[in-house]
Order: sequence, then structure tokens, then C-alpha cells
Amino acid sequence: MELVFATGNRDKVQEVREILQSLLTEQKIEISIVTPAELGLFDDIPETGSTLEENAEEKCLYLWEKLGRNCFADDTGLEVDMLGGAPGVFTARYAGPSKDHNANMDKVLAEMQAVEERNRENPPARTARFRACIALKFNGTLYRFEGVMEGTIARERAGVQGFGYDPIFIPEGSTRTLAEMTLHQKNAISHRGKAVRALAEFLKGASR
Repeated sequence: MELVFATGNRDKVQEVREILQSLLTEQKIEISIVTPAELGLFDDIPETGSTLEENAEEKCLYLWEKLGRNCFADDTGLEVDMLGGAPGVFTARYAGPSKDHNANMDKVLAEMQAVEERNRENPPARTARFRACIALKFNGTLYRFEGVMEGTIARERAGVQGFGYDPIFIPEGSTRTLAEMTLHQKNAISHRGKAVRALAEFLKGASR
């Protein structure tokens, strides 16, 4: 079984391949995850939706129309409660179109510090969550999957693993950031891991 993953992010591809292959090979289901670039498509895939769900669907349907192959796309958002749910749908480009991870983290930490300084007597909690939405176009039908990971935002970076906001996100029940975990440990609890496992369960049923 081959699926095209609408991303050029190597870290995302590695995470998704690790989860799907580990789950599906147990069922003797061979799966190959390929990127648009590996198929010769180098388009800047649009994501103009106002929600994570809309972005995932837009990217997935764009690939389907271009390639005509079973494909999926994800969109992930960090929702920080004291920032009113920001950066949300703008997570990847919060500090600008360059999608610079460090600049994004700097902006989130600075904005949170500003909120705390304005509310010194009763500072709000640093709670946050990651949401991952996956859209799958499989044999002509569109399916959706979602995963959520609750946690808090650290006051400074810690760890060198992962990508994105991993160095400042501490999952609920942990004292370490995602960037202090191995890929296997992160995938076991992450928002994307949950969404991809739901995708894997669907693919198991579809292959019977």
C-alpha cells in the first residue's frame, strides 16, 4: 500500500513512517509513505483555511487532484490558553512566512511573559495543547482523524530532539519537554501519534 504524504518536512515524514510501519507491519501490511517531491511534484501546496481541519483537507484534495493517488495531509496547531488559543492555525508561521522554529518559540514566550507581567497578582496558567488533524483521500473518499495532547509551556527551551515547538512543550504528566524525549517516546503520547494511530486503524480495516 502506498500513500502520498502532503509535506516536505522530513521530521514529520520520519515520525509518520515510524508509527505507521510499526503498527501495520504487525498486521503484515506493507506500507510505503512517499512525498510529493519524490513523485516529481514540487508545488507550494496551499493551506488557506481558517481552521486546522480546513487546511488538512485543502492540502489533501490538492494532492489528489494533482496526482490521483491515495494521499493524506495533516495540519497541526499549538493552542496556548493565556494567548486566547494562539498561535493556532498560524502555528508554523507565527513569527512570519519563513516558518522559523526559533523565531516562533521566541514570539510565544515573549507574548506569554507580557501577559504574566500584566497579571502579576494572579498570573494565568501556562496550559496549552497540540492538535493534529489528518485528512485522507482513499479510493475516492475523504476521511478525517484527529489527535490532541495536553500540556504546559516551559519558560525556556530544553532538549535537542524533535522540531517546531518541541523544546518548550511539556506534555501533561511529564517533567520533560518533547525535545528531551526520543522519537519513540514522543510518538507514544503525541497529538500526531494519536491521529496517525487512528489512521493506521482505518488502514487495517481497509486492507482486509
